[in-house]
Amino acid sequence: MPVATSWHSNVVSMSSPHVADDWERGCPSEGRPPNKDGGDLEKSDGFLHMVSKTLRRPIVTISGMTNTLTTKSIGHSMSLPAYIRAIESEGKRFADAAAMSRFDEVIPTCPDWVMRDLVRHLGEIHLWAAANIVAPKPHWLHVSQLSDLQRYWPDLAARWPSDEELIAWYRATLANLVAVLASAPLDVQAFTFLPAPSPLMMWARRQASEIAIHRFDAESAQGVRSHFDPDFAADMLDELISGFAPLYKSATSADKGVLEVVAADAQQRWWVTMGPGGVTTSRTGGRSDLTVTGTAAELYLLLWNRTSDATVELAGDTRVMEQWRTICRVEWSGS
Repeated sequence: MPVATSWHSNVVSMSSPHVADDWERGCPSEGRPPNKDGGDLEKSDGFLHMVSKTLRRPIVTISGMTNTLTTKSIGHSMSLPAYIRAIESEGKRFADAAAMSRFDEVIPTCPDWVMRDLVRHLGEIHLWAAANIVAPKPHWLHVSQLSDLQRYWPDLAARWPSDEELIAWYRATLANLVAVLASAPLDVQAFTFLPAPSPLMMWARRQASEIAIHRFDAESAQGVRSHFDPDFAADMLDELISGFAPLYKSATSADKGVLEVVAADAQQRWWVTMGPGGVTTSRTGGRSDLTVTGTAAELYLLLWNRTSDATVELAGDTRVMEQWRTICRVEWSGS
């Protein structure tokens, strides 16, 4: 399997992966920094290392999931090669946007982060995702700091890069991820935590969306307006609505609310039912308490809590939108 051997080029060499202990990892897609919950920055060997004092686990319920989730497709409209191409193009655009910025510049959509944190986070997530594929386990790999991944990627995970090296390092983690996804067996039995036709499809789709939402974060810091292809945005939106949202088995609200999401340009709809019993998603429905209509890209950014209601059309009880924001957040805690 591919192992990247240098930060300073996108050349990826072939060798066997390094086997590590079983790990568990949480990735703050909603924009919280890796050290938000109990972590801090610690100086070590002249480099800043993210050190987590607690394991970051998703507050969504994943412990009851089984591999049967990987046999069912919910809304996957793209092929594996298309996901990989999206990862390459989105990653390049992210790196280009980050390279235009000061690394201490605050990210408006992730106010606890500066650009340096965002680039480090995404590069580390690429290494973690690739490790889950090259050394598959029945559960995800636990990582408490970057150097834990060194057993898989000796060069890329040895230390955090300096600011001068940061973009080259990120591009190398991206190239490594692409090479791993492109060369992995189609039937690799890696751990999954979202519905997908196969583990490889889940990881490819998850990384495509992870990069896309953070590409928006990086571009917004530069005042650049982000654009997404409607079909791509609809597929990424479906991952959130059909994949993440139903993982919430309990809801804080005693009221039942039905949210209808209409991606007009992609001609797709979802019905999300939220209540004391949890969250369910359907592609067919009828009555709704609130209908949210917009382009697939507008809805993707809105439901990932990146933009406000003003970017879309709301018809009905707007309290249901607050119910979504309260219940359906992909966050990570130490519990």
